[in-house]
Amino acid sequence: MKDNKIYHFFTPNSELPYDEGLPSEKRGSEQSKPPAHLFWTGAAAGMMLLAAAFFMFGWVKDVYNRVTRQPLTVDEKIGEIMGVLDAHSINPYKQDELRESMFRGLVAGVGDPYTTYFDEKSLNSFMQSTEGTYGGIGVVVKSDPKDNLVTVVTAYEGAPGALAGLRANDKFMKINGLDITDSSLDDVTSMTKGQAGTSVRITIYRESEDRTFDVNVVRQKIDIPTIFKKVLADNIGYIRISAFDRVTLDQFIKAYDELQDEETDGLIIDLRNNPGGLLDVVTKIADILVPEGIIVYTEDKSGRREYTNSDKKAVDVPLVILVNENSASASEVLSGAVKDLNVGVLVGAKTFGKGIVQNLYPLSDGSAIKVTVAKYYTPSGVCIQGDGIVPDYVVEMSDDDTARISELTLEADAQLSKALEVVNNKIAQK
Repeated sequence: MKDNKIYHFFTPNSELPYDEGLPSEKRGSEQSKPPAHLFWTGAAAGMMLLAAAFFMFGWVKDVYNRVTRQPLTVDEKIGEIMGVLDAHSINPYKQDELRESMFRGLVAGVGDPYTTYFDEKSLNSFMQSTEGTYGGIGVVVKSDPKDNLVTVVTAYEGAPGALAGLRANDKFMKINGLDITDSSLDDVTSMTKGQAGTSVRITIYRESEDRTFDVNVVRQKIDIPTIFKKVLADNIGYIRISAFDRVTLDQFIKAYDELQDEETDGLIIDLRNNPGGLLDVVTKIADILVPEGIIVYTEDKSGRREYTNSDKKAVDVPLVILVNENSASASEVLSGAVKDLNVGVLVGAKTFGKGIVQNLYPLSDGSAIKVTVAKYYTPSGVCIQGDGIVPDYVVEMSDDDTARISELTLEADAQLSKALEVVNNKIAQK
């Protein structure tokens, strides 16, 4: 029976039966001290049983907690979180700043980069920027979707930013030594604004040169010059619109009337690097240029549509619109109307592709939320959100040239040169 031994493990001095397979002279001693490998096998089994017991206890406790758990109200949950932070956080914080960040996070949870929360300070800054007058450095910025960095779209000619050397596509890395790469667009723009005569140090990354450097900008009272006008060769009028702010309409009408007085033979409107602006401003400008028809219509979440129409009055000379990848929103409204109503042609690169509309809703404590409320459609019924508008004549330019359009000579500006060629051909065909 050597191969069929059965060992029974009992407490010492047990009188229970022992293994019959042992020789009689070794029964007592072998029964009280079984082989070592069997002891460790038993110990391992015991540990497994103990672990299983702990697991079962944890599982039962978890089930109990799930069954007995009570939902918390928002105020109760905030209270519990604040209690934990107060008791354990080693990082200092201010409760009012926590609340503001909570509101920003709540609105950001929508998942739309254009739906944002403004505290009272950032709301005032935003309102100043759309009015076209503020104390700051004179640049238009956006949050680049590729890296979420605040990026220059336009540096207004003659304004502090441009004079300090800022260009389109420059990326903000620090302000006064503070890392702002994780800061919101609104927070960064607020930091660049301030009392006229004060200075701000901005750390810039310029991708086209692969270098990071500092610029010191002295803030000024900015009456934003959103319109630049001149007469090109062959008596062609040229108007560059850098943004559609509240001041833009009057500035455009003045420039447009002056070109008409000079009896120019054609017109080029440059919307390159124009990030957009106020919808009512761009539709009024479009009404001056396009013939009778739909300028744009919007559609809200309920499917309700609102149409904006133009009258019969329209531009009476050949018209070309210049666009590029930084032409967005209101710029695309004007471009789409001109193209769809066949009053002019588009030259340049495909536009940005922002076909949605935001409304601002003030809250009773002086803060506000900006909410995407509708999509907009060109006269032909196209929503260009995410797609952009492809020009009639596609002319690509390098990133560096795109960033410094206002500095280029006519010969170096391939898109403007093409626009001039197109408008002269239109004149010749009349």
